[in-house]
Amino acid sequence: MAEWFKAHAWKVCILEMESRVRIPSSLQKNSYINKNQIMYNSKISGLGMYVPENVVTNDDLSKIMDTSNEWIIERTGIRERRHIKKGDGNSTVVMGVKAAKIAIDRAGIHKDEIDLILFATLSPDFYFPGSGVLAQDQLEIPNCPAMDIRNQCSGFIYAISTADQFIKTGMYKNILVIGSENHSGGLDFTTRGRGVSVIFGDGAGAAVVTREDNLSKGILSSHLHSEGKYAEELSLIGPSTNRWVPEILEANDPDDISYYPYMNGQLVFKNAVVRFSEVIMEGLNKNNLQPDQIDMLIPHQANLRISQFVQKKFGLSDDQVYNNIQKYGNTTAGSIPIALTEAWEEGKINSGDIVVLAAFGSGFTWGSSIIKW
Repeated sequence: MAEWFKAHAWKVCILEMESRVRIPSSLQKNSYINKNQIMYNSKISGLGMYVPENVVTNDDLSKIMDTSNEWIIERTGIRERRHIKKGDGNSTVVMGVKAAKIAIDRAGIHKDEIDLILFATLSPDFYFPGSGVLAQDQLEIPNCPAMDIRNQCSGFIYAISTADQFIKTGMYKNILVIGSENHSGGLDFTTRGRGVSVIFGDGAGAAVVTREDNLSKGILSSHLHSEGKYAEELSLIGPSTNRWVPEILEANDPDDISYYPYMNGQLVFKNAVVRFSEVIMEGLNKNNLQPDQIDMLIPHQANLRISQFVQKKFGLSDDQVYNNIQKYGNTTAGSIPIALTEAWEEGKINSGDIVVLAAFGSGFTWGSSIIKW
């Protein structure tokens, strides 16, 4: 036994909040360990979403750039998206807070019961400080810790996984996870930028992740990966501290597109369909599940063609996959919580269902979460 603790001492966490211990199952029967000191699980107890009222159709975009409704639908499946309208009072944080208030209400808790805020976004209101602390202020949750997750399209999966670990160790009981994006404020709405700009929309989703004593339900496992050699294939390079505002102003180059998003579309698509499939299968194998046991797959809404490819690969019916990119476009960190919220609101997710969340995006980063609702 002493040898086990030498090798695995880092796995045994002495917890700050309630002196509870995460104990390996192989040791739980030993008499000198309190059998009640077992790990928790976590569950999603409340969901919320918000999108701006301003609807931008493909035909609207065709009036300001060389594109068409047919061209966009054929390549992406998108028919319309929502954009913040200047002066409507919305921002990345404001939308995130609106979604969060709904999620907290549906979780049946008071806002002051939130122990931690995790805010996933690539389009923060400020360069710094992060969006998490701004949300904490607007929600008026006194001294609640907050941090940002910068993993773009995979941001919500990374945030959910982080929340899950904080809860499983017993450190926190209720964690607010927000995914929100204001893309329209930083896109190139000319023909030069159409390959990217037609894809993205604005919006936010939120989830309250709560302690669950029943270890057979809730978030069963999460799986995270990255491959930084492809970092610049889907990126926004500048401005950065390597080339800051004075240099950009001095150059005054109208052809400088470093501060607009860039995407190598074909490479991203090829990697996405592979990584989506791998990470979903990884989660299923971890939990001894088969693809036909998936009740609802919520993929990151990157491109309808990617979702359809993954659906076909796993032999899933339309009732087993939820897509809403047709209405909202790609809302990056907001896409999974928005889709998850809508699917739940429409009664497509019920108690006992196996729900799979999966994402792939810039970094490259990708991940999945397997949930028993």
